[in-house]
Amino acid sequence: MAKKIQDLKPDTVLKNYWSNKEQFADLFNAVLFEGKQVIRAEELEDVDTEESSVLEHREYAESIKASRDNIMVRKKSLAHGVEFVLLGNEGQEHIHYAMPMRVMGYDYGTYKKQYDSNAGKYRSAEGMEEDEYLSRMKKEDKFIPVITVVVYYGEKPWDGAVSLHGMLKVSKEMERFVNDYRMLLVEARQNNLTLHNINNVDLFNLLEILLDRRRTMHEIRDNAIEYARKHEVDKSVVMTVAGAANCRIDYNALDRKGDADMCTVFEEVARESESKGRTAGKEEGRAAEIVETGYEFGLSEEEILERLQKKLDVSLQAAQKYLKKFGEQ
Repeated sequence: MAKKIQDLKPDTVLKNYWSNKEQFADLFNAVLFEGKQVIRAEELEDVDTEESSVLEHREYAESIKASRDNIMVRKKSLAHGVEFVLLGNEGQEHIHYAMPMRVMGYDYGTYKKQYDSNAGKYRSAEGMEEDEYLSRMKKEDKFIPVITVVVYYGEKPWDGAVSLHGMLKVSKEMERFVNDYRMLLVEARQNNLTLHNINNVDLFNLLEILLDRRRTMHEIRDNAIEYARKHEVDKSVVMTVAGAANCRIDYNALDRKGDADMCTVFEEVARESESKGRTAGKEEGRAAEIVETGYEFGLSEEEILERLQKKLDVSLQAAQKYLKKFGEQ
């Protein structure tokens, strides 16, 4: 029988992993409460991840589409009733330099969804003050708070903003008047989380090994396999690591007992990384040639940038980096 090999998309495999309530609760306890068992799996319930809404203006309305990776509601019984908190988890494979604004958008979508649902109850002004009716909200109405955690799975250190202020060009004099919006960031490559769920411990330990580019691929492979053997890592964790690392996985190997599955996955991780390195090297060589030839024929920088984008199929930002790097040589 032919091998059943399938590409695991990072967003899909990570969503599936964090849909496990024990693992989800453990992550939030580590990020919010330094590992204290405040949030419990049995308190969590799944929530629709779709956060699309319609933003209404005086002259027009525009739809805003947004879909979270994972979101759950925590329902905790208290002496005076039930406390509700919405917990959202977003995975990032690459650095996103507008991430604080993106998180702000997700959170706004969650609150807007609650507002729309609440406003639907008030179709008439009966029993409402004028301001309440115009607001479609009574002054005693309250929404469920939302907390979002971003987990970054890339190999480069996160060098983007972690708050809205980090994205703004604002003077110190005016900064205190501009509302900020912070995001909670976890870097899988290096973190100090206090985790208790064994799958989460193995997941982050293996990702830290695989994303350590200070070591050779041979060392990374050996360290990952040694760790997986020693700790008897669960199949779901291996699949999640493989997906997050963007490698192809042999499902036949995963079905067998023993170390074959670990070797298959981590050897593939090494091959994928080496392949990416070779591809990047070829691209840089072509970029250098395009820049050099462009200058020889007297092309403008705009024309060279256009050629770089077209020939290499890269973004304008990437083309500008190549032009700067090889134009100075």
